[in-house]
Amino acid sequence: MKTVSIDLPENISETEIKIILAGELYEREKLTLGQAAELAGLTKRTFIEMMGKYGFSLFGDSVDDLMADVNNA
Repeated sequence: MKTVSIDLPENISETEIKIILAGELYEREKLTLGQAAELAGLTKRTFIEMMGKYGFSLFGDSVDDLMADVNNA
């Protein structure tokens, strides 16, 4: 695992950055749902709930992607 250190403006929390990064990496299919939730420091359920709040789609581009996510849940 890699560690990254960045300076954030006061109005952006570390948690928010983690959710945004995890959501983006999940949408780009670089992380599984479980990996993205772990990166964000959240349970899968909480991460799923936060995805919509941050404008990310939980569902892939195809029915096969959706069924794979359902089967893995």
